[in-house]
Amino acid sequence: MILMAVEIINFLILIICVLVGVAFVT
Repeated sequence: MILMAVEIINFLILIICVLVGVAFVT
């Protein structure tokens, strides 16, 4: 259960990093 939560959090962080990167490049 905890591992699944950690994976979800890491996935959300990855998405945020990608969005920030795209916003910064644009």
